Amino acid sequence: MGTMTTTQQIPEDRPGTATVERGTDLAGLLLRAAAEFPEHGVRYCSGERALDHTPRTYPQLLDDSRRLLDSLRAAGVRPGRVVVLLLEQPEKFLPALWACLLGGITVCPLVPVRDDPQRWAAQLSHVHALLEGPLMVTDCRTRAELPAVEGLAVATFEELARAAADTDVRTVATASAAPDDVALLVLTSGSTGTAKAVRLTHGNLLASLAAKAETQSLTAADVTLNWISYDHVAALVEAHLLPLSVGAVQVQAAPESVLADPVRFLELIDAHRVTMTFAPNFLLGLINEALDRMPVPPRPDLSCLRHIISGGEANPVATGIGFLDRLAPYGLRRGALWPAFGMTETCAGSIYDREFADADRTAEFAAVGRPVGGLRIRVAAVGTAVPLAAGEVGEVQLKGPMVTSGYWNDKEATEAAFTADGWFRTGDLGRLVGGRLTLVGRTKDSVIVNGVNYHSHDIESVLDGLEGIERSFAAAFPTRPRGSDTEQLVVAFAATSEVAADEAALHRLLIAVRDSVVLHWGFRPALLLPLPKDAFPKTSLGKIQRSLMRRRLESGAYAEHLASVQELVARQLGGHVAPVGSVEDTLAELYGELFAADPSTISATAGFFDLGGTSLDILRLKRLISQRFPGVNLPVLTILGSPSIRALAARIETGHSGASSPYDPVVPLQTSGEGTPLFCVHPGVGEVLVFVNLAKYFVRERPFYALRARGFNPGEKPFESFAEMARAYADAIRSTQPHGPYALAGYSFGAAVAFEVAKLLEAEGERVDFLGSINLPPHIKYRMDELDFVETAVNLAMFLDLVSKEQAGTLPAELRPLPRHEQLSRLVGLAPPARLAELDLDLERFTAWADLADGLTGLGRTYQPSGSVARMSVFCATPLRGSKQDWLNNELKRWEDFTRETPRYIDVPGEHYTLMGPTHVTSFQSILRAELDQSLVRTESGREPGE
Repeated sequence: MGTMTTTQQIPEDRPGTATVERGTDLAGLLLRAAAEFPEHGVRYCSGERALDHTPRTYPQLLDDSRRLLDSLRAAGVRPGRVVVLLLEQPEKFLPALWACLLGGITVCPLVPVRDDPQRWAAQLSHVHALLEGPLMVTDCRTRAELPAVEGLAVATFEELARAAADTDVRTVATASAAPDDVALLVLTSGSTGTAKAVRLTHGNLLASLAAKAETQSLTAADVTLNWISYDHVAALVEAHLLPLSVGAVQVQAAPESVLADPVRFLELIDAHRVTMTFAPNFLLGLINEALDRMPVPPRPDLSCLRHIISGGEANPVATGIGFLDRLAPYGLRRGALWPAFGMTETCAGSIYDREFADADRTAEFAAVGRPVGGLRIRVAAVGTAVPLAAGEVGEVQLKGPMVTSGYWNDKEATEAAFTADGWFRTGDLGRLVGGRLTLVGRTKDSVIVNGVNYHSHDIESVLDGLEGIERSFAAAFPTRPRGSDTEQLVVAFAATSEVAADEAALHRLLIAVRDSVVLHWGFRPALLLPLPKDAFPKTSLGKIQRSLMRRRLESGAYAEHLASVQELVARQLGGHVAPVGSVEDTLAELYGELFAADPSTISATAGFFDLGGTSLDILRLKRLISQRFPGVNLPVLTILGSPSIRALAARIETGHSGASSPYDPVVPLQTSGEGTPLFCVHPGVGEVLVFVNLAKYFVRERPFYALRARGFNPGEKPFESFAEMARAYADAIRSTQPHGPYALAGYSFGAAVAFEVAKLLEAEGERVDFLGSINLPPHIKYRMDELDFVETAVNLAMFLDLVSKEQAGTLPAELRPLPRHEQLSRLVGLAPPARLAELDLDLERFTAWADLADGLTGLGRTYQPSGSVARMSVFCATPLRGSKQDWLNNELKRWEDFTRETPRYIDVPGEHYTLMGPTHVTSFQSILRAELDQSLVRTESGREPGE
């Protein structure tokens, strides 16, 4: 790499950059391939077996194309007129494409819009006007389905082929084109009525192909695979023109064959010994899921595959690594996956991340890497030509011979697409670090709420992993209601068929989606929109057209769906009960303020969490109540135990603050549902707020109770022994649920407590059908011995997000020389003021909490496990230190000494302190609920599910 400037710009003249060879035109590529590699060509796959195909050599493709060119000329087509190709089958599209290119005729590929005739008609009308009366070539079947468009000229492939059947190809001359002549017009993925046509000249494409070939080290010895429809630039350039330009063999499969069975993609690679292919991230995810579901996975040999280009959308690192991990046993190289960036305007892929996954392992999304030879990148302030300093986020701008000169018949769009000094504005936001480009979103595919820009793909990647949502059918886009001073977030998703058919399950999914957004972005979506899969407009590459969905929403197209959602939620919440009296009316106003809802729509009996409340909302509600009802200071525990407007109003009206109530460790976080209740024991900090966001996923399924340590409320005396704590919790559980079967779990420190409680219940003749240890081994004394008061206080501060993980690593040594009061004062002083306000925390309260946590740590130092329980499920996350495998083998598996059945070990994402945090709670809840259901079925039936 050459010397980097202080601004984010990659200079053009770099050592190692390819010298771009500019041929006369694209026609020369096919002529050369046919002459120099006569045995190579295209394999059209259409049979049931992966190896089934119809071969056409490059000389045969050349002859087929010359015959069609003769027919086109007989139909009056000459250079200067555009031919639109509406051909879905590769064996028809490719000869028609080359017929045009050999004749110097500009081509515009198109795909049908069969599911929406009105939209299809609008598309064809727009294309007809934009391209000034093109000739459309389609097949007989599609011709019969075309909506009527006045003046549109149509010819069928079959007619053209029949007319040229007897043509002597030696008599068909090819035409030459200049480098600046337009070879391809590729429509952008905008709406059908406003899509722009990107001009790609012969010179653009030849420069791009030469640079790609060098970067990818492609030769005639390669075999490539394409399964994407030809309206997408990657299919045209990356997967057809590129292998043809070097004389490689190319496999062309129908898109539906891979989308219907993602594992088919792997079978095709193996059968044809493919060395290079293209797969957007959504296909990687589908393959991961398909492999996980298969009882007997296939065993393809992928050792032939040199690299997979993955572009078209953001690439989550976890998906890519998961793909590589799953396929490593089949010979796939660790460096085979190349996340990439390209646009129609850059002739598809032009920036490749050849350092994945090692260079991206700590990131959420993969970088897109470094440019091909001849392409220059700079990151500038949005809307300007001013380069930013390295590492700063700005608009990605490009310059080079493979970059389009603009849009066909659209001067305004062309001018808007370029800076004053001639750089193309991609509309993507990114940063350059060490010459590698990382994208962080788009300037348009985002939602701006209260001045903050949130990028759609960010939350969509979270929702894609949510149980109950169809993979790649989640869309986040903005809407701005009339009179609103900010955009609002709309989240549309397709539920799986099982969830869509179960109203209670769909309601839980609505809650899960809403809570995932709240936890990830910090605010609630204004609208949740469950839709059928066919209501999601997608490009041929699988990208959801968010702007089109927004227009449909704002035109009223989704009104029935929205009304259906409101009715479903009302039924699941037990119907609407109007508030009564001034206190309930005031609380309804507070709930309306918290949930950005009309107070008149909030039922007095609806649960706080059912309405979308989070752990932070509880603390905000506590402050609001104190402000609106002077003298009332409801403890958090009281609010947790009285979550509806009616229940809270009763507390306020009786002047009952809860301070003098008898201690009850059971906190009902969620009380609806008919399933066996789940009781979860607190971690070492003693508090149960960590469970609040988890509990909401059990709504209408089973009650969720948390067990809170003694000592938080005034006058409460902390437990003096581990045995006293376990006995108190067992008695409280039996007061709530007199008899089993019981379901218990403990997080961290709480796992040892839950184990002791389970022993007590079993000794009393009760069944404990589920006992979960969440990332804790049976022997905790050694860890408790490591935690002095300073370590305990710092861990508490980290657990509460008062200090970072990095700070927690260095603070104990810094604080130990200080007196205890100064240690705690320092920790509180380091905390963000906003976080302290959210937690309603000051030095006095933090001191009391630290003392209580230290007391629990002291109890842990005395604990020695003994005896046994019937069974246990052990959830394994990344430990505080060491590898997960060592943690499992050397620590967690020691539970086998204390269970009468071999424990079940379940891997969960995240680290010890983050597995229930915003990033991982959606995954963890799914895993926990599935294991809980499975355990209860096993014990109730006496057999494994499915036997």
